[in-house]
Amino acid sequence: MNHPSDRPGPHPSDRPRRSAASRRPDVAGPSDVSDPSDVSRPSGLSGLTGPAYEPGDAGYEAEVAPLNRAVVQRPALVVGAACAEDVAAAVRYAVGTGRAVSVMATGHGPSVAASGHVLITTRRMDAVRVDPEARICVVGAGARWRDVLARTTPHGLAPLNGSSPAVGAVGYTLGGGVGLLGRRFGYAADHVRSLDVVTADGRTRHVTAADDPDLFWALRGGKGNFGVVVAMETDLFPVARFYGGGLYFDASHGPEALRTYVEWTRKVPEEMSSSVLLIRYPDHPSSPAPLRGHFVTHVRVAHTGPRDEGERLVAPLRGVGPRLLDTVAETPYSAIGTVHHEPTEEPYSAFDRATTLGPLDRAGAEALLSLAGPSAGAPYIVELRHHGGAYGRVPRVPSAVGAREAEFTLYSGTGPGEEERAAQLALFEKMRPWGAGAAFLNFSGPDQSAPGIVATAYAPGDHARLVRLKQRYDPGNVFRVNHNIRPGGPG
Repeated sequence: MNHPSDRPGPHPSDRPRRSAASRRPDVAGPSDVSDPSDVSRPSGLSGLTGPAYEPGDAGYEAEVAPLNRAVVQRPALVVGAACAEDVAAAVRYAVGTGRAVSVMATGHGPSVAASGHVLITTRRMDAVRVDPEARICVVGAGARWRDVLARTTPHGLAPLNGSSPAVGAVGYTLGGGVGLLGRRFGYAADHVRSLDVVTADGRTRHVTAADDPDLFWALRGGKGNFGVVVAMETDLFPVARFYGGGLYFDASHGPEALRTYVEWTRKVPEEMSSSVLLIRYPDHPSSPAPLRGHFVTHVRVAHTGPRDEGERLVAPLRGVGPRLLDTVAETPYSAIGTVHHEPTEEPYSAFDRATTLGPLDRAGAEALLSLAGPSAGAPYIVELRHHGGAYGRVPRVPSAVGAREAEFTLYSGTGPGEEERAAQLALFEKMRPWGAGAAFLNFSGPDQSAPGIVATAYAPGDHARLVRLKQRYDPGNVFRVNHNIRPGGPG
């Protein structure tokens, strides 16, 4: 239920404006910045606060390595930006030398290799500033959701974070942002108040709906196509706790758990967010002991209404049968990352693919079980994430985020082998009858980087507008090492 204390605060247009200086965080701490005298400078680039490396330099390999090693990064230059001025200098350098710009915060979702270009890493710009009275925070380009949660939850406030606290907050939000509060409050991008961004001309702009409505619209949903966002001001919500966690079913109960889940999602209120993961845990000490060696159907739930209502809503899922593990309980919001329990701290190599789905009927659930259930022997993991609710509503300040009609996102991750990726593609082809026909870029990897596929992530009219705005703000397509929107359209 909605309680008066849980409602979001007024929109930015209803609040007094503050100076840019008071909004912008101090984006680098002293321990994060290398001594400029100790780092090499390529010809034509000077005055940086952070380091810069070319191939062969000590420090280059560590700086360019993403967390997800599916895409190998071999840039001609990597700049470890410690402030907005470093980002602007790197963009000007790239333009002056005829190179493209790529950006990496945590390296969870690389889509295109930055080979021969300029890579800007933003992890040093990780400061977070919170205004608890206004219920807003300003987030540096490299901050992870765990950095934001650490500063907001002591005030009883929650950001619209993703399922993994280790993921970068800004990149997640620019792609839309689907998290565990989204069915109640909408996409994370819908609640951005302002953005500080370095555009292709090397300028740092403070962008709001009032000052530059076109660019503000395009940045929220257009991912990294229109510049390098160095700071983001966004809403916070008075959510201090939730009733949630994971229900882990073994292979004998997994199929019925999925069938029950699909039916269950049609009836739950917006305060309930959920997803289900189909995965075979390796028989390895790194796997949790109760799950080791098992095929698991992992149902994840997070309910932000009263606890007794949450217990009542979860009861049909528990009624499927015994669980290998049941972690659903009343939990402080600071522990929201325990719901999905995603192991994202160690380097890995995964090819991601995602699409949106419409309503799933019994036949759709059976099709998914045949492709990814316990007897399928699939070389990939599969997740269904429930949308609906506030995701489907147009926000007060519109953004470029698409897929508002989706009922689910279908995500899969697999290994780098050709056979694995071919099987993953076949999964999506066979689920096409239940598809809404749109890519979902935050969960998409290198196999979905073609411009024609990227275009499907947006409503046709919105994509046409994005193409026009790309021509205005980045006619040379400097920001093209990504899920690219080309100035001339798909090609």
